[in-house]
Amino acid sequence: METPPNRTFEVEDGGFIALVILISVAFAYLLAPYFGAVLWGVVAAIMFQPLSAKLADKLGGRKNVAASLVLLGLIAVFVIPTILLGINLVNEASSIYNRIVTGQIDITEIVRNLQDALPESLRRFIAQYGIRDFEQVRTEFGSSITSGLQALAGRLLSLGQGALSFIAALGVMLYLSFFLLRDGDRYGLLVRESLPLKPETRDSLVAHFLLVVRATMRGTVVVAVVQGALGGILFSALGIEGALIWAVLMGFFSLLPAVGSGIIWVPVAIYLFAAGEVGKAAILVFCGVFIIGMVDNVLRPILVGRDTRMPDFVVLISTLAGLELFGLNGFIVGPVIAALFMAVWNQQRDRKLAVLDEQADDPANARDETVAHPS
Repeated sequence: METPPNRTFEVEDGGFIALVILISVAFAYLLAPYFGAVLWGVVAAIMFQPLSAKLADKLGGRKNVAASLVLLGLIAVFVIPTILLGINLVNEASSIYNRIVTGQIDITEIVRNLQDALPESLRRFIAQYGIRDFEQVRTEFGSSITSGLQALAGRLLSLGQGALSFIAALGVMLYLSFFLLRDGDRYGLLVRESLPLKPETRDSLVAHFLLVVRATMRGTVVVAVVQGALGGILFSALGIEGALIWAVLMGFFSLLPAVGSGIIWVPVAIYLFAAGEVGKAAILVFCGVFIIGMVDNVLRPILVGRDTRMPDFVVLISTLAGLELFGLNGFIVGPVIAALFMAVWNQQRDRKLAVLDEQADDPANARDETVAHPS
């Protein structure tokens, strides 16, 4: 059997590559309005498709039933609690906003109490940096809070008006998740076979991508939920106003390494100390350091594992950049892009080292080196 001659790169090949790129960009632009729905559908499939496959085997190969059961489980465990949490969060934020507007919560009085609690030495230290008029500080702080609450009220109103878009996005996510849970292996094979990479490089990158997505979801979502729940319970037990809002904020900031939920509970503890509630402040600091703070140190290494551990500064920068570019979806997209970036360059390094090892083991190269440098 004759070996086909090597093909040369022709104009038609370049035209086809350009067409593939153009159509791919156009398709990505088409999906942009539902980027979040598609992303979460893919993530749900990556996380739970192995479970769906095992369940299908136990059900005698009935993939439709298995995928439906897994999807119903996701709705019961994740979707419905998230919707209920969002409704309660909106109600609590609206209640606090109304209490501030009606004067039941006086922001300037809170600032005045903090001012009165400051020691004289600290006041002189602050005055050295040009902050002398505390009344002006109170006024500016109060106006900033009012502006922020007005913006929050507008955002909540827009969320209510966008309920139809939310329902549509949720439907797209669940619909996509069902088919990916049922036929994920087949679609994954199609994607792998279509990638213009060498098989060993392709398989390594795909495996790393799946590993990073699963580890990111386990290491961020679980930690965020646990820290937020513990923080909410603690704030509620201490009688702190808006415990649900603080819980959600602590869960959100727990996504950021080196910052974490401390950005919420530390200022609250300082305020409690300044307000004279030393006991509550001490309890909050103790629980914040030894319970809430330890969740990240204990759970995250176990859930993420060593294979996907990245330097904390890389995780922090990629998460912040992802949140800035992609909104809430960025806490997945950012670290995954950073992990793939490191994986690609590790692949390049391994290939370069392999070439150098082959050259070092090649007898011809050894003879050439002996001739060039005779003893």
